[in-house]
Formats: sequence, C-alpha cells, structure tokens
Amino acid sequence: MFDRIATNPAVLSGKPCIKGTRISVEFILELVASGASRADILRAYPHLVTEDVEQALRYAAESLKNDVVLTAEVGP
Repeated sequence: MFDRIATNPAVLSGKPCIKGTRISVEFILELVASGASRADILRAYPHLVTEDVEQALRYAAESLKNDVVLTAEVGP
C-alpha cells in the first residue's frame, strides 16, 4: 500500500520518509500547507516522482484515521 514510504531509526529519527531520501512525510505536508502544489514540489525536488508525493499525502491521511485528534481553540 505504501511501497514508496519507509521508516528507519537511523534516518530522521525514524520519521516516515519517501524511500531512498531524507524527505519526510511531515515535510511534504508542510510544503502543501504553505501553498506548494504537487507540481511545485516536483520542480523543487526533481528526484521525486508524482507517486512519491501522492503516497506521502495518503500515508499522512491514513495515519490520522486512527490517531489522537488534537483539539484546536473553539470559537464563539
């Protein structure tokens, strides 16, 4: 299901990364949250392919399904 995502305790303290890189799933999420498109990411990191970015996003979504939800400030 996530053949392009790997964890290794010796790489970024075991954070999930795109296999064969030091680019974490977290970093991909930060790029997207800051407004980067998939095309922007692929231009900035030409050694990545579309499926790398897609799997990173899907991995993050799947990991949140069974995770603790952080509460945000409740508005009026």
